[in-house]
Amino acid sequence: MSLLYKFLDRYEFDSYEDMKDNFHIKIPENFNFAYDVVDVLAEQSPDKTALIWCDDNGGEKIISFSEMKQYSERAAACFRDLGINRGDAVMLILKGRYEFWFCLLGLHRIGAIAIPATHMLTDGDIEYRVKSADIKMVVSIDNEELMGHIDKAQERCDSLLAEKAFVGNCSNRQGWTDMGAAIENAPSGFKRPSGADAVSNDDILLLYFTSGTTGFPKMVQHNYTYPLGHILTAGYWQNVKDGGLHYTVADTGWAKAVWGKIYGQWICGSSVFVYDYEIFNPHKMLEKIQKYGITTFCAPPTVYRFLINEDLSGYDLSSLKYCVVAGEPLNPEVYDKFLSHTGIRLMEGYGQTELTVTIATYPWMDPKPGSMGKPSPGYSILLINTDGNPCEEGEEGEIVLDVSSCKPVGMFDGYFRDSKKTVETWHDNLYYTGDMAWMDEDGFLWFVGRADDVIKSSGYKIGPFEVENALMQHPSVLECAITAVPDPVRGQVVKATILLKKDFTASDDLKKNIQDHVKQITAPYKYPRIIEFVDELPKTISGKIRRVEIRDRDTSDNPE
Repeated sequence: MSLLYKFLDRYEFDSYEDMKDNFHIKIPENFNFAYDVVDVLAEQSPDKTALIWCDDNGGEKIISFSEMKQYSERAAACFRDLGINRGDAVMLILKGRYEFWFCLLGLHRIGAIAIPATHMLTDGDIEYRVKSADIKMVVSIDNEELMGHIDKAQERCDSLLAEKAFVGNCSNRQGWTDMGAAIENAPSGFKRPSGADAVSNDDILLLYFTSGTTGFPKMVQHNYTYPLGHILTAGYWQNVKDGGLHYTVADTGWAKAVWGKIYGQWICGSSVFVYDYEIFNPHKMLEKIQKYGITTFCAPPTVYRFLINEDLSGYDLSSLKYCVVAGEPLNPEVYDKFLSHTGIRLMEGYGQTELTVTIATYPWMDPKPGSMGKPSPGYSILLINTDGNPCEEGEEGEIVLDVSSCKPVGMFDGYFRDSKKTVETWHDNLYYTGDMAWMDEDGFLWFVGRADDVIKSSGYKIGPFEVENALMQHPSVLECAITAVPDPVRGQVVKATILLKKDFTASDDLKKNIQDHVKQITAPYKYPRIIEFVDELPKTISGKIRRVEIRDRDTSDNPE
């Protein structure tokens, strides 16, 4: 059953305005998600499904809340035996493995700090993270290359990284603990720490290393109340339902995983689906949605772009009731095609690793394709222009959070061990997101891009999304990314990096045709003066296009 009644004064609303005015999260003293949610669900509904996991090799595991409680208790016991105590940092590089949930909850039970991370890290990346966060242990998938990077990193920081464990089939690597086997053999019944060992709400629950366009990754610090903030994410943006099955497309190394694969979903009574794939394949993903009866679905626009290019009539998607999209703005063409195939409106949302869902199209609202929606309850949003003044209607400005009256539940506590960076972005009760947007006459917010993504060409400011939206309307374009290239005359010029649909071939004539098309769709000065056709676009595991990687490559290829 849903636990919303435990944490909300009201959980049913008649309109967006009603929710905005009356949504309020009750925060218990010394809240711990493992004990106060998972264990309660295990007692109330022991056989209810918590997690359905599958992979491309025929693997499948269905885990009830009773089993989730027991496995996470065993994981806590294993961590404790390996010397992990309250406040110790453990990095989890577990991709899509179901053991991630055991380990994450096990660390919560102890009061330790979990640091989810991507499997694409090199030894230098790992060394930086270990030293920056005093990481004492890492739990990894059984990938030889990744484990080799971890071994090399340990050689340079062995006084910190004392323990290494793996999950999977690798059994002969020296110096590594088989965490999967250890969890299976450990005792359950791990007791909730009390007294001085009990966590407080202000203790660190999670650290996420998040990269900007310059400098080393920052450490986003979330406390033990953070899971409660995702009641809003799951229950009112993703619109998950008690007894439903929710699927968010995200690797566990990214914050999007805890947005969509554990906290808010379980509080709201929904089971979670995990598809542990090596290579994204839209056909296989649609088969999983059909086979397991997914009811609510969340993915970045990139995933939807590939899904709509499949023959959706060949799949039974009748289980799907609600779908949302985030990560970057949604092209109206994708919205329209998905709606025509499924009858489902895609509802957009916006947030950051530092936040929960901050702006969204909520169930009572008619979506405007390409718009993020309206501010979430608890989030006071300002748009500030380059002069530091509030923007007028239609004027582009930076998204700024006013926390003078209260800090939203789920908002980060700052950047760990980096007070300078924290103060740079968060001062005078204002948090500067670094993202640009504008507001229309109905109060809907429209994403423009990162402040450093906005292109300044011959005195014009050009948002990448408006050009990408025009490109996506060309019949040859499957995916694209707009970036800036330095230019001695104009300062910067617009570059389009394009992945073509399979029936089209790159040529100079096609470049000219695409450029003319953009000039007809939007202001002529915005057209891409440079076009590069590629076989793939650089992306995160969760499917978000990495424009920064394109910019960095162009800069290295064309040094000043």
